[in-house]
Amino acid sequence: MSFRLRAMTVTATLGAMMFASACGSGASSSGAAASASTAGATLRAVRARGSVKCGITEGAGFATPDDAGHWRGFDVDFCRAIAVALFKDTNAVELVPFTQQQRFSGLQSREVDLLANGTSVTSSRTLHQPFQFGPIYLYDGQGFLVPKSSKVTQAKMLNGATICVQQGTTTELNLTDFARRNGITFKPVVMEDLRAAVSALAGGRCDAISQDGAGLATTRTMLSDPANYLILPDRISKEPIAAVVRAGDDQWLELVNWVFRAPVQAEEYGISRQNVAQFAGSADPSIRRFLGVESGATDGLGLDPKWVYNVIAMVGNYGDIYDRNLGSKTPLNMDRGLNKLWTDGGLLYSPPFR
Repeated sequence: MSFRLRAMTVTATLGAMMFASACGSGASSSGAAASASTAGATLRAVRARGSVKCGITEGAGFATPDDAGHWRGFDVDFCRAIAVALFKDTNAVELVPFTQQQRFSGLQSREVDLLANGTSVTSSRTLHQPFQFGPIYLYDGQGFLVPKSSKVTQAKMLNGATICVQQGTTTELNLTDFARRNGITFKPVVMEDLRAAVSALAGGRCDAISQDGAGLATTRTMLSDPANYLILPDRISKEPIAAVVRAGDDQWLELVNWVFRAPVQAEEYGISRQNVAQFAGSADPSIRRFLGVESGATDGLGLDPKWVYNVIAMVGNYGDIYDRNLGSKTPLNMDRGLNKLWTDGGLLYSPPFR
């Protein structure tokens, strides 16, 4: 092709592109306007309200009110970390309990600003629902809780069993896949909430309860005689637990992302509630940026430069949060397993704060 012909072709192509752009300008302008109106809307609403609304699901170790009505737990602490990052106040949070069936409608209807309630990341949820997931903050897997009197020691021995599952979860699908792979059958009994499932297991209407492993540890504490029940060692699925936010507000998503990552990075640095003040005097430039002593690491979030310092001082690092809610000195007595730092053989890992 000659230079002149190529030039004519380029000119014609550019003209067509400009025409198409002009014809579509109305649609693209309206789309941009919609995007602009959504971006930052959650953070504006939270600041105007003076608190963050966090959707939780009640369960021992994760979210339970004490005798004074003060909520405590692993999920609650991550909600409080958001409140500290924004307001330097662990109480600047409204905790809204949802059942597993209610959680997504509650988020979509803006009853809450995020979910931190044991929701696992799946392809169907990311592709077919108007939500986005934050970082994975608990690695889990679906298992089984059975009475020791049943003599069941592994999941394959549950052939023909009646198994209680919670409504609004992926549990039943995981069970179906497990049964097909292993050539066994089961009868699912769908319960609206955990208390109903516990009652059914204790009353013999179910042979087992199946849910995430962390949930099983919580469920066992609800039984009148926990020592008479066994969590089987089998895990039949991957359940990566993450915070959930509404799609379309990337500013809010990034804020949630980095706040949830901060306790993980703090533990890797060896920074805890007990020694964070000492680390603020460190000469290490990475630590100084991380704690906000020097600017640059998270300036784009629009938070107090020392928000990480405040979160660690008031809530703690990941190990602090895990140990006081789920660890060996709690009724759940959950081994960290995959939830150890990557440097200790686990999967927890934060992108660099720089």
